[in-house]
Amino acid sequence: MRMEIFLFKIFLSSLFAICHSVYFIDETPGFGRRYDGIGGLSGGSATSKLLVAYPQKQRDEILDILFKPNFAASLQILKVEIGGDSQASDATEASHMHNSSEESYDRGYEWWLMKEAKKRNENIKLYGLPWAFPGWLGNGTQNPYQNIDQLAEYVMKWVQGAKDFNGLNIDYIGIWNEKSYNIPYIKTSLPRYQHNYRTGTNR
Repeated sequence: MRMEIFLFKIFLSSLFAICHSVYFIDETPGFGRRYDGIGGLSGGSATSKLLVAYPQKQRDEILDILFKPNFAASLQILKVEIGGDSQASDATEASHMHNSSEESYDRGYEWWLMKEAKKRNENIKLYGLPWAFPGWLGNGTQNPYQNIDQLAEYVMKWVQGAKDFNGLNIDYIGIWNEKSYNIPYIKTSLPRYQHNYRTGTNR
């Protein structure tokens, strides 16, 4: 009994010391990146493809678990692949432009997934990111930066198509998954996106 009392006293002393210890935060290097929330990814081709084919009851349950606020995962950001008619990890997602003169904004399942996410949480942020690009963008070289203006227009049309045909506002756009960034492309693209947001074309 005495040993038990002795050990308990040690435990209480340790607990008291922990509770009254001073915790210092070093702000010298700055606070780092802002926390933007917990996100989910539908990209790399086919990662969400089978979900569409689930029976509705089970499909809705999964979507609720992913996107319904204060419920389960409660995802706050959804990143989706901008299909590029090309092998990207697991499979291929269709592009919204098979060539420079053709457009379609109902191909694939990413539009459907984003709309299902918005149904459950209208405040969820949407993020588009290309994994690959159709060959015509790089004139068969597999380098879409061959024509920066054409590439910027291609991605901007996806953003615009999301709004005009699917009622979706895209909050973020990435450059190219797991590839080096291209500064001239960023400088060409950014004013176009900013113009759309300022004029309300996409908002």
